[in-house]
Amino acid sequence: MQFIESRGNDGIRPSAVSFSSAILEPLCSFGGIYVPEQLPDLGDDFLQQHKDSSYQILARAVLAAFQVDIDEDVITAALDRYTLFDDPENPVPVVKVRDDLYVSELYHGATRAFKDMALQPFGVVLSSLAQQRDEEYLILTATSGDTGPAALETFKNRANVKVACLYPDGGTSDVQRLQMVTESADNLKVIGIHGNFDDAQHALKSLLSSAAFKATLREKDIHLSAANSVNFGRIIFQLIYHIHSYLELVRQGEISLGEMIYLDVPSGNFGNALGGFYAMQMGLPVEKILIASNQNNILTQLIKTGHYDLRHSSLIATTSPAMDILISSNIERILFALFGARRAKALMLQLSNERHYALTATELQELQRYFAADFCTDEEGKDYIKQVFATGYLMDPHTATCFKAYETAREKPLKTIAYSTAEWTKFSPTIASALTGEQGARDSDALAAIARAADIAIPESIQALFDKPITQDVVVDKENIEAEILAFLAHHPA
Repeated sequence: MQFIESRGNDGIRPSAVSFSSAILEPLCSFGGIYVPEQLPDLGDDFLQQHKDSSYQILARAVLAAFQVDIDEDVITAALDRYTLFDDPENPVPVVKVRDDLYVSELYHGATRAFKDMALQPFGVVLSSLAQQRDEEYLILTATSGDTGPAALETFKNRANVKVACLYPDGGTSDVQRLQMVTESADNLKVIGIHGNFDDAQHALKSLLSSAAFKATLREKDIHLSAANSVNFGRIIFQLIYHIHSYLELVRQGEISLGEMIYLDVPSGNFGNALGGFYAMQMGLPVEKILIASNQNNILTQLIKTGHYDLRHSSLIATTSPAMDILISSNIERILFALFGARRAKALMLQLSNERHYALTATELQELQRYFAADFCTDEEGKDYIKQVFATGYLMDPHTATCFKAYETAREKPLKTIAYSTAEWTKFSPTIASALTGEQGARDSDALAAIARAADIAIPESIQALFDKPITQDVVVDKENIEAEILAFLAHHPA
């Protein structure tokens, strides 16, 4: 399968590239990103064939349907990363929490967040490609809290790869920050920035598209790539768990094969929701995808009104910080899929230049064929955490936003899968506040309080963070990011 460019081709770059090329250099003409030239049609036969397949077998089949140009032994090694999850036989449990609501738990990997689902295998693939080509790569990643730890975990000590991870100082939970700043592998650099996630993501995209920065790297024989969901290598692994979660409901006898359901996705940069959209287009029986936002409700505004308007918006720090995003990169892939490259390019350039765009009435109607949306305030989220805990289920504040969309955005009484993107341990002060009303608890104290209340153990990987030394303490202004990365490369040459 070939991959093409979301904003069309500039006549200089290849008009289509292979999967391996798309993931090694993820940005393309006019600042666009790669998209599949066409999606495989899986349909009923595929679902029937894999009704009882393990996660790894299903994943291999999906990769085969995309005809990825990755060696079989590399795919095997990549998918073997799922055997390191809490339950090697079932890395993604799907748990019933209400009569027609089920939670797909995506957080059972090394860093206790859903980004492990894509980044653990992705790191194996990208590092293997770099070694096969005998090339050195700098992997950039910008994080609102979960991508960073997962990227650092998968790439640490891997050959032919160095990672520079940007995070907003003060914009993550303490546990998320500790997962990054205690990493000590020589090939990893963690850089806090004075700003928010959108600033970090903008810096990443600017560096990826900077001819001068790339030229400087070429002098060092270093190539440039990214671990954010602008990279389709992330997305291809994310669409798999949507198919798995549907089949889990079939296996549990909760639905019949072919029965329509809703997917309910907490959304920030829209990669998780995009995976669901692609799965839907490939034949997964999905009525609509419910987009759950926090008070940074730019996506709710887009899906309800057709307006993406940043002119009067500023980022709000919420209790679900991984969703504190105003510029959702993967919306571009939705625009391309629904309206084509020319329209996607026009809309994205208008957003960049004027900080807004508006869909036509016909375009909005098409968008709403696939998506419905609502947003959840911090207080509403805490209420959902408390209500659901009373029925025996403990969840984090990002998962809690799904309950608002579940209650307000469904048009039909269909079974619904909500996606839990992080374990409770990542955001314990918010959860402790929801359960007890206590404000301002330190993470260590909140973790202990919740563990007692829920009669649950704190994972050793989380508990150990509080005793590890801080090895990455750099925090810089945005304009100093490039210099900091180049200094890192100079001190850690290939």
